[in-house]
Amino acid sequence: MGRAFEYRKATKMKRWAGMAKTFTKLGRQITMAAKDSGPDPESNPRLRMLIQNAKAANMPKDNVERAIKKATEKNTDDWKEIVYEGYGPFGIAVLVETTTNNNTRTVGAVRSYFSKAGGSLGTTGSVEYMFERKCHFKVESKEGLDLEELELEMIDAGANEIFEEDGKIIIYGEFESYGSIQSFLEENDFEIISSEFERFPTTTKKLSEEEVAVFEKMLGKFDEDDDVTNVYHTAEGL
Repeated sequence: MGRAFEYRKATKMKRWAGMAKTFTKLGRQITMAAKDSGPDPESNPRLRMLIQNAKAANMPKDNVERAIKKATEKNTDDWKEIVYEGYGPFGIAVLVETTTNNNTRTVGAVRSYFSKAGGSLGTTGSVEYMFERKCHFKVESKEGLDLEELELEMIDAGANEIFEEDGKIIIYGEFESYGSIQSFLEENDFEIISSEFERFPTTTKKLSEEEVAVFEKMLGKFDEDDDVTNVYHTAEGL
């Protein structure tokens, strides 16, 4: 199983599972997708995927419908996705993905989390080059499915890592291949459970137990913030 899988097992699933108010964050993303490309999931691939993600997270259907409806209301907040970059304590590079309707509020909070931990907020591009951005799909397996054959079929769609985990098929591909992979899966009648974008560090740094405690305290502040959707870093094993 590839490097992406190992990193994901150690960090991303634990991080997402522990983040506060998941429904609120998914709701904002659904509203943005509906506002950007329309409220009909049949003609809006990104919205269709987010609805599937909400279902996988057991988000109530009423919450999803309200989030879509907000996109058509005149007084709806103007939510935007903004990425902040910086260095946490001990020289660990940190990339913070946010969804915000008030950049002043969000950047102030992000800056304070960095500074209180002994780190600093950086400029755009200061650490992003240290991460690879990938797309990730989880789909239901099929009886008699040949993974090697499926991988060969999906190479042209942009997939570069396919494996089975707990009876589900996990697919990773390049960031730019999201649409083509989604189309392949839908055209071949695969049931997509969820999909998302992830970032993987190209290099990592090991911390001592004491340093881990300090670093995780900072991560906890990010996780508690409703504006923060994902946090990626170069600390090894966290």
